[in-house]
Amino acid sequence: MNKKDLVKALSDKMGITKKESGDFIDAFVEVVTETLAKGDDVKLVGFGTFEVSDRKARKGVNPQTRKPIKIPARRVPKFKPGKELKDKVQK
Repeated sequence: MNKKDLVKALSDKMGITKKESGDFIDAFVEVVTETLAKGDDVKLVGFGTFEVSDRKARKGVNPQTRKPIKIPARRVPKFKPGKELKDKVQK
């Protein structure tokens, strides 16, 4: 499912226009992005948690030249599914 499909499914389910559901999705993504950028988590009970994880600096290998390279430390977004979501997917 892509964003267009999600907008249509949401508008059908909620009985709102595609424009309204598109605006909702855009606002949701913006709020989650801003919250993660501040270093905070977004917890949706039953669905899951969006969080930021710190990756340590490490050594790697350039696959083209086979020369060792340094991969710098960085922060990456993560999603941990909740129990209800995991259970639904398993069925």
